[in-house]
Amino acid sequence: MAQNRKLGKRSDQRLALIYNQAAELLWYGKIQTTVDRAKEVRKIAEKMITLAINTYQDTVKVTKQKINQKNEKVDVEFTNDGPKKLAARRTMMAYLPDLQEQKAAKESKESFRNRTADINHPLIEKLFGEYAPKYAKRAEELHTAGGYTSIVRTTERHGDNAQLCILKLVD
Repeated sequence: MAQNRKLGKRSDQRLALIYNQAAELLWYGKIQTTVDRAKEVRKIAEKMITLAINTYQDTVKVTKQKINQKNEKVDVEFTNDGPKKLAARRTMMAYLPDLQEQKAAKESKESFRNRTADINHPLIEKLFGEYAPKYAKRAEELHTAGGYTSIVRTTERHGDNAQLCILKLVD
């Protein structure tokens, strides 16, 4: 019987820690943490990636009429999320904290604003736009599902001698 690790914290603190670290892993691609925490974070991250893989192609094309500057009705086509993708997106938004895009060192405010204009939830968009197609292709080639992360053990922490590791997404 599988048992959750308590990690020396109350349940609300433990869940917040795990979901925050899962978001950091999905955003940056790797994190350094203890082995026990990494094993818990891996469960959440792989579930979120699998959810994205199973639903990223569920889109619906919608045509709406808009009035242009000349007061003429023009048909405009939009691509919306289908019901499964929308449910998956809402599930991810409920669990993962909302990480925001950071301005690059030499990037102007205007170019940053233009780059991030239509992105409300960058982490969720990264899951659906970048990770889902990449890992779906990988799963098709290798005929496997899962295995999106790897744990590489490093040194022990100086203060309490806890085993540290690097948890990273595989290429």
